Amino acid sequence: MAIQIVVPDLGESVLEATIARWLKNAGDAVAVGEPLVVLETDKVDLEVGAERAGVLTAIAAPAGSDVKIGDVLGSIDDSGSPAAAKPAPAPAQAAAASVSTTASSAAASSASASSTSPADATPVARRMAQDQQVDLGKVEASGTGGRITKNDVQRYVESAVAPTAIASPASVPPSPSAATAPAATMPAASAASSNGRREERIKMSRRRRTIAQRLVEAQHTAAMLTTFNEIDMTAVQALREKHKERFKTDLGVGLGLSSFFVKAAIGALKFQPRLNAEIQNDDIVMKHYFDIGMAIGAPEGLVVPVLRDADKMSFADIEKAIKKLASQATENTLALDDLRGGTFTITNGGVFGSLMSTPIINPPQVGILGLHKIQPRPVALDGQVVIRPMMYVALSYDHRIVDGREAVQFLVRVKELIEDPDRLLIEG
Repeated sequence: MAIQIVVPDLGESVLEATIARWLKNAGDAVAVGEPLVVLETDKVDLEVGAERAGVLTAIAAPAGSDVKIGDVLGSIDDSGSPAAAKPAPAPAQAAAASVSTTASSAAASSASASSTSPADATPVARRMAQDQQVDLGKVEASGTGGRITKNDVQRYVESAVAPTAIASPASVPPSPSAATAPAATMPAASAASSNGRREERIKMSRRRRTIAQRLVEAQHTAAMLTTFNEIDMTAVQALREKHKERFKTDLGVGLGLSSFFVKAAIGALKFQPRLNAEIQNDDIVMKHYFDIGMAIGAPEGLVVPVLRDADKMSFADIEKAIKKLASQATENTLALDDLRGGTFTITNGGVFGSLMSTPIINPPQVGILGLHKIQPRPVALDGQVVIRPMMYVALSYDHRIVDGREAVQFLVRVKELIEDPDRLLIEG
């Protein structure tokens, strides 16, 4: 009996997805629960598994297709056999196989190993393994819960020594018709222009398209302004230096800057609550809880996982949660629940060396705090010029409900709390 594979419920506010790649080919045998296809949404990548054991008889939507909830992706025959369902090779493939049986067999063996990769590998790792013809069974895992990550595959590729080249689909000579076709009709991602300069065309991922759309929408719909201040980081650096060893020994995590700024932001949000609100039609919805989004630059695009009820979390809780979320973002294993909601966002361009920037609001939020690089600078203190570790901070806000006075006072409160971190125990 044929069982349809359909796009499942993708989570709150997620209606569409793009097929990142199929993990199985038509004709392959599949087991119950085995991942079949990776769907790329604007938030996370999701694997769709087989509901029945059988044979994947058809793929209705190829990689790169945009699909909606309920669309048919393919079908499984739970009574068929792999041999009966396996499609015949295309003429070009048959010709290539006759040219070099040994090479094509090696490539098929390697591709098969990649397509039947272990379930404990991230979608990005599987994709890279398939592209690089890597057997995931030989890759050492370093991800959370023993998952193979993109970095694990990259390390394996860099360390591997290949004395002989293995034929791959990219190395199979094109058919005569393809070789004589005009360059404009070729589906290649790159081509040489008339002046000999190389160009490359890469399709945007769904996440990148959504990021672009949301950032443009934020600028079109919000009356967005940015205000700046600078913070002397001397006190926080001294506090971290004093307690970092005991903090890590006793609590099992390093004491970073993130927890200080999360606590300082919460203290400032309590002081200026409209920055923790949102606009719904003609209403201002005041949020009396603090779900702080932490912007993370993941390999597949920017994500903003959320610290729920961050005001109730200790410094150690915050550091552990951020470390876990950052690892999951790198491995592309964040769940939709990790990304939902959020009342205010913090982004840290300083980790990439940014000295100053104007962050863009993450709708429907009305404020975002931007952190930057700590740099020693001369400052005037008690009539003397001294060198202090200084950081520029920026607050972008929606002027529709937040006035300039409130925005400036918010940043001043963040500055006061960071420069006198003892106050964080009370106000953060």
